[in-house]
Amino acid sequence: MTDLLSKIWHQGTHPLPARMQDWELLLSQAARGSLMARLSQHLTDTGRMSQVPPVVAQQFVGPSVFVARQQIEVVDEVERIRQAVVGCTDTVVLLKGAAYLVAGLPPYRGRLFSDIDLMVRRVEVESVESALLGAGWISQERDPYNQRYYRRWMHEVPPLLHVIRASSIDLHHTITPPTSKFRIDANLLYGQLVPTRFKNVYVLSPADMVLHSAVHLFQEGEFDRGLRDLLDLRDLLTHFSHKDNFWDSLQKRAKDIGLQEPLWFALFHLRRLFGFSAPVSCVLLTSEVDQWQTHHRLLNWCLKLALMPNHPSCDTRYTAFTRWLLFVRSHWIRMPIYLLIPHLFRKGWMKLFQPDGQKDHTNTGV
Repeated sequence: MTDLLSKIWHQGTHPLPARMQDWELLLSQAARGSLMARLSQHLTDTGRMSQVPPVVAQQFVGPSVFVARQQIEVVDEVERIRQAVVGCTDTVVLLKGAAYLVAGLPPYRGRLFSDIDLMVRRVEVESVESALLGAGWISQERDPYNQRYYRRWMHEVPPLLHVIRASSIDLHHTITPPTSKFRIDANLLYGQLVPTRFKNVYVLSPADMVLHSAVHLFQEGEFDRGLRDLLDLRDLLTHFSHKDNFWDSLQKRAKDIGLQEPLWFALFHLRRLFGFSAPVSCVLLTSEVDQWQTHHRLLNWCLKLALMPNHPSCDTRYTAFTRWLLFVRSHWIRMPIYLLIPHLFRKGWMKLFQPDGQKDHTNTGV
């Protein structure tokens, strides 16, 4: 089990590979985790690109150009979305990757984008979705049950895909499912929004942005991009920690909206993998989740394996079982048992009998 990728971001400045076969493994791990451009950016930022063999440095060129092109496209799509929903809402909230890019926050540098996440008020979802449909986006979900699943139980409508440009939108009305253990009242988020350079387009406050990233990662059931999401948290916390009273506001906010547990896990694994240290007071506050309960110890063991690079070199005999446990947990904390059991039976039935080539877009609901 050889995790070369995580060590590159450790604050102790782990030495770069000395052998070409180690570079090959590092690049392979980065490529599998969609982190090639981000790795290139990090090596540049830390002044170590000059130590990279030329044949290796050449491998970073294509991914870096692709990400730069994506960034231009995402900014263009945000403006198109803003124009499409004029008259439907005066507050479009960007989430995750698009928010980092438009707000100019460090995680966007070298980051790949798979979709654009938006949030509007729940009463506006129907009109905003209609406006987006009229502007060329279409729903990717055709199954009536999945449509009901999204609209009744989840915090978003089925993904929308543009018929020409193939840009994908996830339209939310809050940041966690209403049935989730970590359900969040979206009205609390709207009171602290931060404006962007786009009219009527906002991002979450620094504390809310960190907490959203943490709850998204640690209630997720698929960890293919887990290391990328943890790096997002590292970059956000490093950036925001320079603001006055940030840690105090983060602690208070986590307690107020009930996200102390995801924050504790985030801080624990940031310290374990990257040597990132939060103030002792913040660690003590988040420790109120009693991390030494049996299920927290089991979860930490699972996360240690799941947050390894998604690469065969990092697999153990327990990796597949661990990812299955986290997948089950993701459903368990999203839906109460009386909803979960019928839903899983229905999904199992659909998986067995859905027509070939018909993709299930419900994923895990996040």
